[in-house]
Amino acid sequence: QVQLVESGGGLVQAGGSLRLSCAASGSIFSVDTMGWYRQAPLETRELVATITSGGSTNAVDSVKGRFTISRDNGKNTVYLQMNSLKPEDTAVYYCNADVTSSRGTVYNYWGRGTQVTVSS
Repeated sequence: QVQLVESGGGLVQAGGSLRLSCAASGSIFSVDTMGWYRQAPLETRELVATITSGGSTNAVDSVKGRFTISRDNGKNTVYLQMNSLKPEDTAVYYCNADVTSSRGTVYNYWGRGTQVTVSS
């Protein structure tokens, strides 16, 4: 089994910054694409940003220029640096990862989520 554990959420004023971390652990051969999604109350879960094992990134337009996704492959950890936060960024942020097992099978995993609240 594989676990994704997020940390770094919290309450911040508009214009502030937070850094989220997500570490994958367990029966891992390799961690492929990792990403962050978010879900605001009464909204559907949406993609925030993704990063491949080679470092290629993708982000939703609403966070470009403010959020930066990065990863440490040696630690199987992905980060989301969030700057210039806005109240509309308030949501539960979920980590997601494609993990290849020792048998070569790729599974997709979700973390439990971490709350980010931005006050105006």
